[in-house]
Amino acid sequence: MNSLRNKVNLIGRLGAQPEISSLESGRMLARFTLATNERYKDKNEVWQDNTQWHTINAWGKVAEKAQKSLDKGVEVVIEGKLVQQSYETKGGEKRYSTVVEASDFMLISPKSAKE
Repeated sequence: MNSLRNKVNLIGRLGAQPEISSLESGRMLARFTLATNERYKDKNEVWQDNTQWHTINAWGKVAEKAQKSLDKGVEVVIEGKLVQQSYETKGGEKRYSTVVEASDFMLISPKSAKE
């Protein structure tokens, strides 16, 4: 049960090409945004769309896999965990953000299927 404490599964489409970077340590990072959509009927029975944007970080082998197989617009299932990050602005203000750290992903619609 320990592995269920901080687990996220998302299905969505990439908003842009993954940004790939290599750190000085040699570790690779792939960073991209994922849009998830929900449709619901409002109180007037009119269909509404609700889109949420998520920042995804993938490290190491998962980043290498992302570099080879992910493109803007492809649909994927992401499995990972929520990670809190903090940083300081140029003005010295402390800010916080939550990202999804991907442990794996699976393509629903591969590159060639989206064209």
